[in-house]
Amino acid sequence: MKMKYFHMKNQSVTGWGLIFERGTIMKKIALDALGSDKRPNPEILGAIKALRENDDILIYLIGKEEILHNKLRKFQYDTRRLKIINADQEVRMSESPTKALREKKNSSIKIGMDFLKKEADAFISAGNTGALMTHALMQIGRIKEIKRPAISTIIPTPYGETILIDSGANADAKPIHLLQFAIMGEIYAKIVFNKKNPKIGLLSNGEEEKKGNKLTKETNKLLKKHSKLNFIGNVEGRDILSGEVDVVVCDGFTGNIVLKTVESIFKFIFKIFKTEIANHLLAKIGLLLLKPSLKRLLKKMDYSEFGSAPLLGIKKPVLVAHGTSDEKAIKNSINFTYKYISEDFSKMLHEEIKDLDIDK
Repeated sequence: MKMKYFHMKNQSVTGWGLIFERGTIMKKIALDALGSDKRPNPEILGAIKALRENDDILIYLIGKEEILHNKLRKFQYDTRRLKIINADQEVRMSESPTKALREKKNSSIKIGMDFLKKEADAFISAGNTGALMTHALMQIGRIKEIKRPAISTIIPTPYGETILIDSGANADAKPIHLLQFAIMGEIYAKIVFNKKNPKIGLLSNGEEEKKGNKLTKETNKLLKKHSKLNFIGNVEGRDILSGEVDVVVCDGFTGNIVLKTVESIFKFIFKIFKTEIANHLLAKIGLLLLKPSLKRLLKKMDYSEFGSAPLLGIKKPVLVAHGTSDEKAIKNSINFTYKYISEDFSKMLHEEIKDLDIDK
């Protein structure tokens, strides 16, 4: 397909953008190059790989320009579709989100959000989640009807996928917030996985209505009153990977612990499996026969296949990647974001929410 060039209106970005002759505008994805634990290598390599898989995206690496230029010289890539926007400061995982917002005016998160507000279609970061949330709220803003945005994480299971919301954006929450999380999670499940009537579960320490703390008990009552939701009641930790529930609702403090625990379980099982095979000759022989099936299973259970999770409730797409993301996870994060903005999920979510009496 032939392409023609146009100069970017935003003078802070030099170079040329691309537009398809048939009128399909390139999708612009801003990527925080100062986010992951091993920054900026995973971001650079992941971006280059994503460009090879998608011919209608522009990726903007937000980070220290000189370092990024020096590293990029070692690789072959489409220089017309991979750009750099300078950001001298990074927000470390240990930093206060509000302090970073106040004092670091040239951080990669701040610059990335500015670019998202003006021009980009989405912003991805594997950095400080609290800072990402704070900057998104202050610079982009939330959908009017939503009181608290939430991170919606896809957890792979042998039976499909389970959506966990909130997985880290709100350490403290009220029942009305969890009700809204459930509504956003339901809409997200419908849009992303084509679930016609997603089953919603409230995470608690028992299936009975009387189990749980004050938050879960009050939330349970609210969810039962919301007739449009397919609320199946309280669910326990063991139900998350069972395939019996599509959306698991909880506060961000609990959700983040659950998420990290599930990830560690996957890694633990894989490590034990490798050790057992290494110590037994018959197991090594059997592995040759099982290898194709095991590869499919491991791929299905690998969190990096999805790469990132959207911060639902924000006006424009902001996606949170894992701090430990490698190049594969970053590439898949970009691919997921590409699909997210291609289908205009944020607009669809906004329209669905507007039609709901979300406070009741």
